[in-house]
Amino acid sequence: MLTWDNYDDEQAQHEATATSQVLPENAVDAGQPQPVSSRSSAAREVPNTSIQQPIEVTVEKQAFDVVESEDIVLDIPTMRVVSKTTVVERNIDPGETKAPVTQLDTSPTSAADDHQRVTVDQKRMINCRADLNQLVPFKYDWAWQKYLDGCANHWMPQEINMTADIALWKSDNGLTQDERTVVKRSLGFFSTADSLVANNLVLALYRLITNPECRQYLLRQAFEEAIHTHAYQYCIESLGMDEGEIFNMYHEVPVVANKASWALKYTREISDPTFNTGTLETDKALLKNLIAYYCVLEGIFFYCGFTQILSMGRLNKMTGTSEQFQYILRDESMHVNFGIDVINQIKLENPLIWDEEMQDLARKMILEGTELEIDYAKDTMPRGILGMNANMMAEYLQFIANRRLAQIGLLEQFPGVKNPFPWMSEIMDLKKEKNFFETRVTEYQTGGALNWD
Repeated sequence: MLTWDNYDDEQAQHEATATSQVLPENAVDAGQPQPVSSRSSAAREVPNTSIQQPIEVTVEKQAFDVVESEDIVLDIPTMRVVSKTTVVERNIDPGETKAPVTQLDTSPTSAADDHQRVTVDQKRMINCRADLNQLVPFKYDWAWQKYLDGCANHWMPQEINMTADIALWKSDNGLTQDERTVVKRSLGFFSTADSLVANNLVLALYRLITNPECRQYLLRQAFEEAIHTHAYQYCIESLGMDEGEIFNMYHEVPVVANKASWALKYTREISDPTFNTGTLETDKALLKNLIAYYCVLEGIFFYCGFTQILSMGRLNKMTGTSEQFQYILRDESMHVNFGIDVINQIKLENPLIWDEEMQDLARKMILEGTELEIDYAKDTMPRGILGMNANMMAEYLQFIANRRLAQIGLLEQFPGVKNPFPWMSEIMDLKKEKNFFETRVTEYQTGGALNWD
């Protein structure tokens, strides 16, 4: 396999050699080697006559050496890394000893495959060799519908009026110290967490998910994560907060740092550009990442902070910030549902990876995430605030954890827990997620603000 860097030179040499053998003797002296640069001039010397009889062509075999470098080689039909070895060919003297040839695994594709029309049954969530540029026919209609719904939900942070929040934040008696802590911690964690999610999507998942309609949604999700980070920055800037303090909380505040660190450890392996799925071990590594990000980071870690900020809006405090979070929650709810559908589809198509070991690991990850979020709740609400306390939040997080476990086919681990915040049922109750856009709390419109009924 040639890299693009030496493709032109090799192609020119090949064409020059072939041309010298098919031209008549009076056009080119076939006994003399032709330099690569003579390709265009030699071509111009071909007589403009019709050849009536076939000409037998004998191509002399040439010896080549193989040189290895550390460049990344891509499989062009799927744009996936297949090796760190770049094969560079050069002419060698027949008397030299040939270097061993390194073979790249390109067997799944061929020249004919490059132009083959893709059928639905060829599509797979991972490890698919069909042309990823062929979006249709759709195999997963739900993925395309989520992409369309995401586009319909477009919004920008500047559309939301922050004037009341600024006045309240600057007022000496506007908020209690505990309420200020909640706002700062929420903005501190989320401003980094959505960047972590975006990095995971762009650097790992998009390359490894081999279904075009799902990739289309991932592109939309990555943009939404950028909007969310923008929204948090917009709130921080509007309120005149210390940006260094807020954006460094994931380094400096233990309960924030613990959640960020937990998420990061599931990114490192698959974000390596040489990582590829296709084995039991690597397929499991990808599934671990999906569970970590969709079931825990977006599916559990976000819910304490969202509950706190939305409860402030419910009490007519920090209404602009609460409105930003409500938009974000709409997006995140769809992200979670999409991720769970992807997880379950991978399990369906690759049943061997969903063995007892993987199920135990998934259960452990969700329970670990729940404990970390409960610790975060205790740290941000040591005395109770906004009609809630840490114990109520712990029950709510266990309620969410049960839902996450059930969604990926595992048994609930917290029997009997209920949602202690009934006022949240129209906004965040996980049982409403499938019908989230049918609720009448808000009307979501492209380019518009929220309209309250």
